Amino acid sequence: MSRLLIVGLVLSIAGCSVADKQPALHDFGRSGVSLTRQGNVSINVNAPTWLWDNRIRYRLLFASPSEIRFYGLDRWIASPPELFEQSLTSSGKLPDYSLLIRLQDFEQQFDAPAKAHVVLRFSVEVFMSSDKRKIAEKEFYLERPTQTPDALGTINGFTALANQAAEEISIWLLGLASQPFPLPAELKFKK
Repeated sequence: MSRLLIVGLVLSIAGCSVADKQPALHDFGRSGVSLTRQGNVSINVNAPTWLWDNRIRYRLLFASPSEIRFYGLDRWIASPPELFEQSLTSSGKLPDYSLLIRLQDFEQQFDAPAKAHVVLRFSVEVFMSSDKRKIAEKEFYLERPTQTPDALGTINGFTALANQAAEEISIWLLGLASQPFPLPAELKFKK
């Protein structure tokens, strides 16, 4: 009987230590970067409901491509839309426009057990800061192989993709800034 009690005690202690394991929380490694908005840029990121939790998502394309899985011991510190918005806002690279970003994909995909990549797909609608007039819209699809096929590879991959996204959006917006935009009908001069 005492042997059974000892085995039960050992199992309950082992179970507690496993159950007490808390997930590590991750962001895009932006410590020391100002989180205040730069200039008059206004960014709003929308996403489908399934992207508004902080679990790190992945798919095994080689085994079950329609099944979404999550890392158990790693989480984002906030939801992907919130992290992406913070990353873009703090980049300091975006000109003074109002941006509506629709985040569509934000996940790691495994092509084989030891080969994975991260995918970031989103669209950007640009509005004039002064009168909220829509100027342009563009789709972006970014992907990059992960250095390691695990949660750390995903985190590092998304950090790089967020930086790349800020750079590509900035280049696109700077190109828009050099184009004349048509005036709204009510502001056009009559002949």
